[in-house]
Amino acid sequence: MKKRSLYNKLIKNRIENEKNCKKSVVEQKSTELIKAINEEEKLMSVCYDKLADEDELSGEERNNLNSVLEAEAESLKNTSINLKKSYRLVAAMADELETRIHEVEKSRKRRILISAPPSNTVIDFKEEKLNNFAQGLNFYKLFLICFTGSFAGVIVEIIWCLIRNGYIESRSGLVYGPFNLLYGFGAVAMTMALYKYRNRSSSISFAGGMIMGSVVEYLCSWGQEMVLGSRSWDYSDMPFNLNGRICLLYSVFWGILGVMWIKNVYPRMAKVILHIPNKTGKIMTWILAAFMAVNVVVSGFAVLRWSERLKGVEATGVFEELIDERFPDERMERIYPNMKF
Repeated sequence: MKKRSLYNKLIKNRIENEKNCKKSVVEQKSTELIKAINEEEKLMSVCYDKLADEDELSGEERNNLNSVLEAEAESLKNTSINLKKSYRLVAAMADELETRIHEVEKSRKRRILISAPPSNTVIDFKEEKLNNFAQGLNFYKLFLICFTGSFAGVIVEIIWCLIRNGYIESRSGLVYGPFNLLYGFGAVAMTMALYKYRNRSSSISFAGGMIMGSVVEYLCSWGQEMVLGSRSWDYSDMPFNLNGRICLLYSVFWGILGVMWIKNVYPRMAKVILHIPNKTGKIMTWILAAFMAVNVVVSGFAVLRWSERLKGVEATGVFEELIDERFPDERMERIYPNMKF
């Protein structure tokens, strides 16, 4: 009811302002502020003359003037800080409003002809209205994003490998199923980084995706090398690379992916999640989480034993023997064809 009341008040005020050719309250206040600044500048010009005239003021009067002007200078500095904050807030509001209008209208028009992603504005509204189990950025939504991203990333990379090299090659990061947590973590990190700006312009999504994707890729490469002593990719031959872990070309790809993700893929996923009943969604999420946890643990031991076998280290227990039996070198080479130790 409160939101409805604010909405009615806003619409009424804007209609009245348009009829009377008036500006918005914020714009009126900003105009008044400019006038106040001009008046302040005129007053300061008089003070400058007093300050420059060495003969007109006595010593005590000059001290008083200096004291007043120093206080005024401090006040102007504080005003400048407030105006900078105001500028950022108003610029962000204008960008968000324009983006919301554009995306809602684009989504509404495109749905008439083809299946199009809903705008994030519509998703936010429906999640709140339905009290969805994955509303906002909670564990359920983030895990489903991670799971889906881990799967979709592998499929896309396999297709890319087929197009580029002419053959199908595994790009999995786990031993069970076509999943790679790099893409899953990347999707989660991308969502968390860009969610706040999901209703802002695409340029912000591009910059955020470029930075966040590069950071995640670097940390994953570094972490794998520190823990397992291996590297799944190396960009040392690419221009503008950083320790072979990231490079400019793929950072740009991360930026493009950021825009596609938060403007197209994420709202589609959120729309699908909206159709899952709350109880079913929670149970399904926990089952998938248990599967992925086991998958990660087994994958870690399988890679570790693979590296030890290459060094000639024999299995020392029943568990290691089972790992060697289930995941021999031939199978590991098929799963991780590009892994280097």
